[in-house]
Amino acid sequence: MQFSKAHRIPCLIVFSTLLAACHQEQPAASTAPIEVGVYTITAAPLTLTTDLPGRTSAFRVAEVRPQVSGILEHRLFTEGAEVKQGQQLYQIDPRTYVAQQARAEANLRSARNLAERYERLLKTRAVSQQQYDDALAAWKQAEADKQVADINVQYTEVMSPISGRIGRSAVTEGALVTNGQSNAMATVNQLDPIYVDVTQPITRILALKRALGSGALKSAGADQAEVSLTLDDGSAYPLTGTLKFSEVSVDEGTGSVTLRAVFPNPDRALLPGMFVHAQLKEGVREGAMLVPEQAIVRDSRGMATAWVVTADNHVEHRDLAVVRTMGNAWLVDSGVKPGEQVITEGLQHLDATSVVHATPAQNVDLDALTASR
Repeated sequence: MQFSKAHRIPCLIVFSTLLAACHQEQPAASTAPIEVGVYTITAAPLTLTTDLPGRTSAFRVAEVRPQVSGILEHRLFTEGAEVKQGQQLYQIDPRTYVAQQARAEANLRSARNLAERYERLLKTRAVSQQQYDDALAAWKQAEADKQVADINVQYTEVMSPISGRIGRSAVTEGALVTNGQSNAMATVNQLDPIYVDVTQPITRILALKRALGSGALKSAGADQAEVSLTLDDGSAYPLTGTLKFSEVSVDEGTGSVTLRAVFPNPDRALLPGMFVHAQLKEGVREGAMLVPEQAIVRDSRGMATAWVVTADNHVEHRDLAVVRTMGNAWLVDSGVKPGEQVITEGLQHLDATSVVHATPAQNVDLDALTASR
């Protein structure tokens, strides 16, 4: 269709008007600030802890075995109950050993009387010195035999060597038990206190020593020996323990060192063999900066990045040097400074030219961040 010159002029006027209107509206759209939530970075001392897996083990373990042979007459404890040190657990038939005790006592009386008689006769030279010495030696031997007989009678009463919780009995009444048998009659475990053994890579221990030596970390003081515990179901154990020692050698297979902590266990909530997580205090990092995890985004390089609000309400995309997680935040070495604001809400709307209106973030648990320091 062909337009005349008279029709072209109105069309050009209308088209120019529309272009002008679009041109006028574009700047208004590009300068509209984006609402974002921010968290202000602060620097403060931070106590660093390490979470290590471990297992519990009994403080003391005593396997109960007979020290004399005989028929078991009675079991005198309840399986799974608490027993005291010196409490009788079993009774072995004592009749044979009581008879041996009586014979040893009679031999002792006879040997003593003979030695005393020879002592009087020696003064009158009615007996020789050799005869008196032999009688005296027989007396001493009879005393030793009597002591052995008394001990064997005592051993027929099988006592608990320690206080603790006793397990199931491996023998019943009527069973024959023998002195020095390999199988234990029962096992007693002392559960209060209780050990927690954890392993830590030797590389981590060396890095910690370097950090303390360079001043990047400061010793946590006397409290650095304290250890807290998390159970396998995620619940926190209410009592704190004390780090006692670390193994003197490195495991060749795993390259790790065993650390042992002692925890009070009055309610017997911890049982031997439980899987737990122990939190060990490493030291204090001065001027530590925490960035909420909501602000951290990994780029295609795997680098941790964050959007930072500038003084003129523009944004900058920063690379961050992150060290480790601390609860719901990241400990950062560089990339941000104290007082700067990182964006945690509205990230999906940002680009390098964005202008923002910053308000305190609602998706950051500030109490949790503060509590972690």
